[in-house]
Amino acid sequence: MAHRRRLRSSWNRVDSGELHQAPRKWQSWLSDTGSLTQKIESVIGQKLEVVVLRDCRQNLNSDESRYFHLKIQRCRVREVLLCANNIPLVMARSIIPSSSSSGSNHQVLRLGCKPLGAVLFAKSRTHSKAKPMREIARLDQRSALWKTCLQRYESLPSVAWGRRTLYHLKGKPLLVSEIFFSSLLSC
Repeated sequence: MAHRRRLRSSWNRVDSGELHQAPRKWQSWLSDTGSLTQKIESVIGQKLEVVVLRDCRQNLNSDESRYFHLKIQRCRVREVLLCANNIPLVMARSIIPSSSSSGSNHQVLRLGCKPLGAVLFAKSRTHSKAKPMREIARLDQRSALWKTCLQRYESLPSVAWGRRTLYHLKGKPLLVSEIFFSSLLSC
């Protein structure tokens, strides 16, 4: 039971064996290494709607800032809902350090209502051989990310499963957290 309690309040690496603690219905979503947008669109048979909740510079919490080995205090934060037929399926929060959006990575600043995956998984992008670091968590009222998301999306369930992945776009880090809503399972 203590092991399960630890999973509720912290992020755990997918490759550490913690994935089996997640409900079976969420395991394939939490562990998938491809584009989440493409996976959802293949399941629902239509393009997703991207609703931008926030796209601005802000301070990071300490949990997020540990991914960036620099003393980054402010980053661009982009929060979106991925919806089908106006029903939210996923909420995504992307942390984009200034250094990660400069030079040839400038396209991450001009996403508008396009999903970030359109840039991260573009066919022309050179994919790193290294597998991106992925963590999963059971999120609830005690989670900083859950509290942040609740401020932007009031219909957040009391408990949700999420994953976060540290991607690299041309060698520059981007942290993407995705919270899965139960409506995704009924697609």
